[in-house]
Amino acid sequence: MRQQWTRRASLSASLKIGDHRGHCRTPEEEESYIPFAQDSLVRQWNSMQNVADSNQEKSQTPIQRNKYLLNINVGGKLFQIAYKVLARYPITRLGKLALSTDPVKKLQLCDDYLVQKNEYFFDRDPSIFHYIFHFYRSGVLWVMDEMCPSNFVEEIEYWGIHLKYSQSCCRILFEEKRDELSEYLKIEKELEAELEPLESGAQFDGKFLGRFRKMVWNLIENPYSSVPAKIIAVMSSFFVLISIVGMTLSTVEEMKNKTGKMWMEQMEMVCAIFFTSEYLMRLISSSSFKNFLRAAFNAIDLVAILPFYIQILFENLDDGDMQYHEELHKVENVSKLGKVLKLIKLMRIFRILKLARHSTGLRAFSFTMRQCYQQVCCLLLFIAMGVFTFSALIHSVEHDVPGTDFTSIPCAWWWAAVSLSTVGYGDTVPDTILGRMVAFVCISFGIILNGMPISILYNKFSDYYAKLKAHEMSQSLQLSRRIRLKKRVLQKFSECWRAEPRYYH
Repeated sequence: MRQQWTRRASLSASLKIGDHRGHCRTPEEEESYIPFAQDSLVRQWNSMQNVADSNQEKSQTPIQRNKYLLNINVGGKLFQIAYKVLARYPITRLGKLALSTDPVKKLQLCDDYLVQKNEYFFDRDPSIFHYIFHFYRSGVLWVMDEMCPSNFVEEIEYWGIHLKYSQSCCRILFEEKRDELSEYLKIEKELEAELEPLESGAQFDGKFLGRFRKMVWNLIENPYSSVPAKIIAVMSSFFVLISIVGMTLSTVEEMKNKTGKMWMEQMEMVCAIFFTSEYLMRLISSSSFKNFLRAAFNAIDLVAILPFYIQILFENLDDGDMQYHEELHKVENVSKLGKVLKLIKLMRIFRILKLARHSTGLRAFSFTMRQCYQQVCCLLLFIAMGVFTFSALIHSVEHDVPGTDFTSIPCAWWWAAVSLSTVGYGDTVPDTILGRMVAFVCISFGIILNGMPISILYNKFSDYYAKLKAHEMSQSLQLSRRIRLKKRVLQKFSECWRAEPRYYH
């Protein structure tokens, strides 16, 4: 009678394991067993092995010739399946192997063939083949939750078995898990692309002034490459803040005198010179002019410096037009240039977007918006539907009230938008009881609507922010190690210089 521990690796009673001396394990070995076709678990097979010792092989192991059973060795484990069972599925790999009569085609379907034992060898995962074996016996493909979806799909595609043979409940859960995994891998790939710079230093090899352009590129685009690069990144953020503060103070009444205007103009000139030099350095160090123009951050840098030069151009045109209009006594059109000039000055507010280049939080926020654009668009659609619906309801209820502000549906749009956002300015309120009931329903709908996407957006934002911050910390740690190395080297040199006078004495 065969011992009980020799059948632990079998899936069912009909699974037969040959040569159990090399493949069966004790209960202690079973616990430490890794169920995958590793090199240590796969016997090296060759159709010509042990040809010299064929007599000894025959004396130890009898030749297994059975016209009803097909001997299959998967990753070092032997399985026996009846030919008539495999013939039920002629499209699968084993079905083709069982029905084929051409030896050449049989060898093409398997990885190797052992003539002495009449075994077909497949270098595949034996743990997953248990489920393939069960499928041929029962006609149902089992899908386990602990399996890797990509690996399982790859294995069943190799054996020629479709996922439709599994139960509907298991198939639905498996497809959901596979979709989640593919979406996760897609996001990880895009996040890695977000972390990596647009260009690499290797792209400058063999180009004109490649070494110099690579040095400038590391100085501008890679703040963790050296200490001067980090200083330039900090200075860039500092000048952005100074520019925004200067634009804000220029609107204060006390700063509109001659001295204040002079200081604001000088501050604006210094910031514009720094931003222009930074943009030119990026342009010079770019390996591809086309990719440079396509980059979003470079477009933001261009928008940040254009208002200064356009303002200078319009001021010169304004002075010339003033002289011209004074001669013609037509100064009414000069104010148009002033309005355009104010609009150009307002464009300086876009300089704050330059902080996204060096701010982890802003980069995580923009990445979250790009990944959740479907949820955000759906939220905007619901808000638009609510605004149109409740503005029409409140107009139909309140339009007969004397002195009402809801004279038309477009006039009620502002009230509906404010109520849905639960801000409630109170500038426009309903007067009738029915109108207040409509307002209550509108506010309740707004609370439910605003609470739906918050958890999704927050969870994704926190996840992306943590990953971006971890990458930034790793880069900062590498830079700090370089700094400490330089500090130790300088300390050694200083100690050597201090020790030299002793040798002279």
